[in-house]
Amino acid sequence: MQIICQYRGAIAQLAKKHGAELWFTYQSGVLEKRVKPLAEEIGCNFVSELDVTKPKSISNLFDDIKEKWGSFDFLLHGMAFADKNELKGRYVDTNLENFHNSLHISCYSLLELSRSAEALMHNGGSIVTLTYYGAEKVIPNYNVMGVAKAALEASIKYLANDMGENNIRVNAISAGPIKTLASSAIGDFSTMLKSHAATAPLKRNTTQEDVGGAAVYLFSELSKGVTGEIHYVDCGYNIMGSNKLL
Repeated sequence: MQIICQYRGAIAQLAKKHGAELWFTYQSGVLEKRVKPLAEEIGCNFVSELDVTKPKSISNLFDDIKEKWGSFDFLLHGMAFADKNELKGRYVDTNLENFHNSLHISCYSLLELSRSAEALMHNGGSIVTLTYYGAEKVIPNYNVMGVAKAALEASIKYLANDMGENNIRVNAISAGPIKTLASSAIGDFSTMLKSHAATAPLKRNTTQEDVGGAAVYLFSELSKGVTGEIHYVDCGYNIMGSNKLL
């Protein structure tokens, strides 16, 4: 079992625990110092820089994969981007450059990576991406990322339809808010966490381990009949009609 993934700690660790051989990618040189030590820690031998805004970077990655592995089974798409200055205030103030970059990196990149992956998934496979409830409902300060995630969720359905004939499944995990380096850029994120924990039926926030377990399920044969789905891992938050008053 061989997995290509932009580094996501708990997902990578649980996949490794279940026998996966991993290949990490990172978005820029700045993140290399964070990713490489973690890769070494869990025994990942392959780490590559990947800039999804540059077609040559994508083709170089898959050329390397073809040379070293020949084929692979699973792809985790975990990249997203928005200017942190626009993750607060009003969505209507989003500028064109940020809108374009957010949709390109957060959504169109899945299309490009899936296209390249399909040629190397010789025995079928599973592609998993990460989304958030802000794609469906308005989440204050999520702004352009909500639009990007909505496009991403629509894309997985069309990709699932296109790739199903080759036994490649495409699904998304819609996780509750989790405190990470990226999420810290969202305005008033601490309030979002408190509201989520108070409202969700399980009365807690989602953990990275929760998401990791769901990803391993979607990679595995246990989900061989599942494709084109948004799989919620949010402690039940999405079923609620309103937030609990704090």
